[in-house]
Formats: sequence, C-alpha cells, structure tokens
Amino acid sequence: MFLFVNGKVITRDDKRPLIENGAVAVQGNEILKVGAEESLRKEFPEAELIDARGGLIMPGLINTHNHIYSAMARGLSINGYNPQGFLDILDGMWWTIDRHLTLEQTRQSAIATYIDCIKNGVTTVFDHHASFGTVADSLFTIADAAEELGVRTCLCYEVSDRDGKEKTRAAIKENADFIRYTEGKKEDMLKGMMGLHASFTISDETFALCRENTPDNVGYHIHVAEGIEDLHHSLKHYGKRVVNRLMDLGILGPKTITAHCIYVNPQEMDLLKETDTMVVHNPESNMGNACGCPPTLELYKRGVLSGLGTDGYTNDMFESYKVANLLHKHSLCDATVAWGEIPSMLFDGNRRIANRYFEKPLGILKEGAAADVVIADYNPLTPLTADNINGHMLFGLNGSKIVTTMINGKLLMKDRELLHIDEAKAMAECREQAELLKKSING
Repeated sequence: MFLFVNGKVITRDDKRPLIENGAVAVQGNEILKVGAEESLRKEFPEAELIDARGGLIMPGLINTHNHIYSAMARGLSINGYNPQGFLDILDGMWWTIDRHLTLEQTRQSAIATYIDCIKNGVTTVFDHHASFGTVADSLFTIADAAEELGVRTCLCYEVSDRDGKEKTRAAIKENADFIRYTEGKKEDMLKGMMGLHASFTISDETFALCRENTPDNVGYHIHVAEGIEDLHHSLKHYGKRVVNRLMDLGILGPKTITAHCIYVNPQEMDLLKETDTMVVHNPESNMGNACGCPPTLELYKRGVLSGLGTDGYTNDMFESYKVANLLHKHSLCDATVAWGEIPSMLFDGNRRIANRYFEKPLGILKEGAAADVVIADYNPLTPLTADNINGHMLFGLNGSKIVTTMINGKLLMKDRELLHIDEAKAMAECREQAELLKKSING
C-alpha cells in the first residue's frame, strides 16, 4: 500500500478539486482514499510513503491521439524530400517511414514513446499506428512494450488502400486480431479499436470490410478533414463532405474518435453531436503541417465530446495545452477565448474519452479510480486555489516538472528515475534502430 503525502492534491473531482496538505492512499491498482494528510497518516500507518516534497499530487494525464511510429523521425533527413503541401508531407515523410519500419523498429519506437510518456506524467495513450513495411503483429509488438513498461494504452492500425489490397486486408486483420486479443484481457490496461487512415485513402469497399470485422462494442479511430485535400476528394468522388460520408458508411458513433476535424461545417458538427462521436484536437501538428485551425471551440460549444492529443508531435500534454491556448486566441483574434475550453478538453474531455474504453475511472483522484498518480515539482510563487488551478497548469508546468509517476498502482518513476527499465540501454537500442531505419530509407 502507498500513501502520497506532503503536497497539494489536485483531484480533478468537482466535489473537492484541491486539498491543501492532502494525501492519496493507493491499494492494489486503485485509489483507496483521498483526504487530509494528517487523517490518512493515522488511518494507514503501515503504508509506504511517497513524499511530494511540497509539490503537486495529481491524476495521470491522458493522450487521446498519438503516433508511436513517428518516434524515429526526430532529426531524420530523407533524400529528395521537398514537400510543397500536406500530401507531400504525408507521402514524403510519414508514409516513407512507415513503409520501412521493421517489427524491431516498431518495438523500439514504442519503448521510446512510453518512456517519454512516463517521464511526462502521461499514464494512458490512444495510439494510431502504421508500419506498412511490416503489418502483421505490429500492434502486438507495441502492446508488449506497453505491458513491459506498465503504460495503459489503446491501440489500432490505420487501414488504408494506399499500398494495395493485400496490405489493406492485412491491416484490417491486424486490427481484428488485436481487438479479439484485448477482449480476453482482464487488467483494464490494454484495448483495441479499428484504425482508419482518412476518407481520401479508403474506398467504400474497404470501409464495408472494416465494419464486418469490427465488434459492436468497438469504434473507429480515424483522421477527419485534416487537410483541405480530404474534403475536396470526398466532394469530387462521393458528392458529399467527409463527415457525411462517414455517417452514411456507419463509422460515426460514441466509440469512434475523429482526429483533427479542421474542415467541417456546422451541419457536420451537428452530425458529430447527434451521433455522440468524439473529436480530438492536435494543435501543434495542425500548425506544423500548415493545415489550418479547426473550429475546436465551436465543436466544444455545440457539446461535441472533445479531447486533446499530440499526433506524435510531443508526449508532453502541457506543451499541447499551451499551444492550443495560443492557437485559438491567435486564429480568432480574441484574447478572451480558450481559457476554459482547452483545459476542459485536456482534463475532463480526455478522461471521458478514455473511459469509453477503459472501465476504471481515469484522470481523476477519487475512491475507486485507477491508481494513476503523478507528482509535479512545483512550488507556486503566487497563491494556488481551487479557482486558479488551470492557470498554474498553463503557465507554471511542463512535462519535465513531473518527478514521480505511478500507473495502475505500480510505481514506474520516482524522483525522475525510471524504476523498471534501464533507460540508457533502451535509448542506445533505439538509436541503433533509428540509424538502421535511416539507412533503409536513404540507401
């Protein structure tokens, strides 16, 4: 049994958002009790103490859209790569990488990503994978890394027709096999979805095959109208906008994640709301690819369940919080917006999205919730109250402030030291595979 003490407890529970001199008692894989430190010390005198040293004790963070396969792109230079637009970026960089990934490189990408997540206090990851160089067993390989490192994760493989029918069917099979595998797991640490790339790379025939292989209790994870090209393709070839096409194909619904949704109109927003489909905003990626600014605040206003992801750009959710806050102020020329919507997406929307797949309450410190607890080394220079928590999150924190991470009751990092993996060895192995990937791509 563990007892987190000597800190301010930020619960993300509206009934009691902040506990000065608070404590969190953990037994097994769930939170036993949250309350005043003095009281819990007396109640649980035998508990192993985890000292926050005056910092913040918080729920683990959740990333609802990531791309593990992009881990080895950092610093990678591809011969002849000279993109003139979003489609060139996809084909010249990301699809080139995924077509060359071996299973071992996928594994090392996952290990590097999950290590980074632990160090940034991210305890649950929804990943959207592609490795058309080696499709079979790729999700199982990532899952092995997740289980080895102890990170809760929901995985899918992006089905696409871009590399031919054989690869399409292999991708669908990988999703279906993995979904069946996760349905037999009892630990509530591993889930599967049917992954789809984007409307413009998937035929109606392929969508139908995906539906045939997707259980009723499982949804889809798909990029929607990320680039204007996706919209133009749908209008030209199907005579309808992207969300309308997905509606007609039976893809929308409460278990489906639509990432980006940049080029959607009010009628499409209504469809997302009426079908209770989830939307995940990825601000840094949208800006980096010059795709545009999505109508995120309007989607939020209309009641669409909205979350925050990184699209592989980073594993630091505080970084994405900061960028999203600025992006929408800048785009709307209004300094008064995004103060409430973006933190709500990160701290409330993401946990609601995650709990459509995982059973134990996530992203919250309360009795019965999953024991995902992090400590931030943060001693505010201004008063921290229940009313200004998010202001401190925005301006005072980043991922490197996280010093201790527990996931599912297992202490994975303490005082910035990873406890169950040799980080130096793991990074050396990742660098070795990254070099092999570079040589494979460039010859």
